[in-house]
Amino acid sequence: MTFNLPDREVITDFSVAEVEQHRDRPSLVTLYLSGSESSALDMNDPEYLEFEYMQQFRAVIDSVFTGREALRALHLGGAGCAFARALDAGHPGSRQLVSEIDAKLAKYVREWFDLPPSPRLRIRVQDARETLDTTQATWDVIVRDAFVNQDVPAHLRTLEVAERASQILSERGIFLLNSVASTGLKRFNSQAAQLLHCFPHVLGIIDPSVLRGRRYGNLVLAASHSEFPVALIDRAVRRLPLPARIVSQKDLEKRAKGAVVFHDADIPGFLIEDDETSHDS
Repeated sequence: MTFNLPDREVITDFSVAEVEQHRDRPSLVTLYLSGSESSALDMNDPEYLEFEYMQQFRAVIDSVFTGREALRALHLGGAGCAFARALDAGHPGSRQLVSEIDAKLAKYVREWFDLPPSPRLRIRVQDARETLDTTQATWDVIVRDAFVNQDVPAHLRTLEVAERASQILSERGIFLLNSVASTGLKRFNSQAAQLLHCFPHVLGIIDPSVLRGRRYGNLVLAASHSEFPVALIDRAVRRLPLPARIVSQKDLEKRAKGAVVFHDADIPGFLIEDDETSHDS
């Protein structure tokens, strides 16, 4: 099978992109950005998700929004748009906006991967924080999944980000956050504290071995104005190829005690200016 994929490294505005086909599953491709796994897509199966944290994201969404109903989703960080593509396939009629700061990458992923066309999926070339702060829409799902040098940018992990997300979510809306354990569980506790400050309902999803510090992996947090169907989500994540466990709100509240809450003012010289060059594709 032949796909329109690059056969060598490609320079983008902020990274070096490389696409690799899996030998045992040629339809599965992985996008690497500056040497790090960024996205994985099955070119023949848009609902397929390779990354464990994305499977966990979907478990939360599908437990809250049952029946494949159409959703309004905002993605803070895009890369290969694997999760947005799967959400489009699983919830037909959805309208999604992906904020991607790398203009060349946004152009290339449209060429390389079978992504839903606009208006089903719009890719906005803009800093994700500016997109979050300026959007006038109400969203059912907000996904924070942006990384620079294998870490979440500082201006996307402050209390003000959680506050803004809480303002623009629908009543049943979900704010989903992806972090990595390599930044330490103190970061996880701090993020939990910020969410608990802004939302009445918060939960975590994590591989128990990561929680115990035995290996690195992704840390997922979810927040909402409405109560989560915790038992349903718990069953869903335990049935994943790599089973995970729920970190309850009670446990998160314990972890959040004494955690340092990170503010915009803590970022030296922080300022997001209006970007007149932003555009959608």
